[in-house]
Amino acid sequence: MSHAPQPVAAPKSILRSDPTRVAITWQDGSASEWTAATLRRACPCARCVHEITGERLLDPLSVPDDLTQSNLALVGHYAVSMVFSDGHQTGIYTWGYLRGLS
Repeated sequence: MSHAPQPVAAPKSILRSDPTRVAITWQDGSASEWTAATLRRACPCARCVHEITGERLLDPLSVPDDLTQSNLALVGHYAVSMVFSDGHQTGIYTWGYLRGLS
């Protein structure tokens, strides 16, 4: 029996209502919204999370609450990426990861 995670369908809509927020409406009608600071603190990239141990390397206290994001872009059919005002831009946020942050 396989326990592989089930893929999450692409959102119905993605809204960058202002530079400090990202909102998603999912196919099932539910909605999620995050601040840029929340997404930056949860960044899943190898600079922020140790690739082998899974230990979080980014100190969440180092991320200012007024952080902004720009250049929100689709990554294939499975994720989004963005550039944060602190210069960080290597995070890829899959639909499943974002749904889990909800």
